[in-house]
Amino acid sequence: MILIAGPCVIENRDNVMRIAEELKVYEGDDRIDFYFKASFDKANRTSLDSFRGPGLHEGLKLLEEVHKEFGYKLLTDVHETWQVNEAADIVDVLQIPAFLCRQTDLLVAAAKSKAVVNVKKGQFMNPADMEYSALKVLKTRGFEEPTYENSKKAGLWLTERGSSFGYGNLVVDMRSLMIMRQFAPVVFDATHAVQMPGGAGGKSSGKREFVAPLARAAAAVGVDGFFFETHFDPSIALSDGPNMLKLDELSATVERVLQIGELS
Repeated sequence: MILIAGPCVIENRDNVMRIAEELKVYEGDDRIDFYFKASFDKANRTSLDSFRGPGLHEGLKLLEEVHKEFGYKLLTDVHETWQVNEAADIVDVLQIPAFLCRQTDLLVAAAKSKAVVNVKKGQFMNPADMEYSALKVLKTRGFEEPTYENSKKAGLWLTERGSSFGYGNLVVDMRSLMIMRQFAPVVFDATHAVQMPGGAGGKSSGKREFVAPLARAAAAVGVDGFFFETHFDPSIALSDGPNMLKLDELSATVERVLQIGELS
């Protein structure tokens, strides 16, 4: 099972290293293909005044330090084409943010790198239309058909993170997991799926209590991996705190989805 976990954004060195230390248990678990995740820049925050992160160069230096210290494979977001090559020199997976999942130049640039490409489904997207985002990566990497096996060979994942539903809320249609899995391995982003965009007056809110139930449901449907943003104290996190799991809650959730996955 792919497991992507880490803080939403790189807040500072001490916090990143503290969280990374707590995730060591997953690196040695032979049931899990573990990736440490943190963003060097949150370029789509609700407010101009919100914390964005240390930026590309400083952020990649800290991620490289995490790799050297713990040996983790790494995942981070890229928002613009000029960030791709430098990020791909450090990380194993380049993530395309949900709002940018149709950005052709960004998808093609990521596909030209050596990294795995993880495309998050836009909150506004019909899951069936993710076939065309997948094809932008696949064709760049020499594959003509959007199939699960081709995407696995090409190093392409698709991630479900919920769909817009009314005002300031998201809903997960579990059918989307099956639909997108026709095109590529699918990761379920359980923490962003419970986000409430703009729900806290100039920043996003969330419903952390629904993370574990939705993750269990996705495991029962069948997915290739899970994405959990986590923090030692989400109440002080500088981005997405209300929808992040506490580190001490993560292990029980991961163990349960592993158990359900074995039965599915």
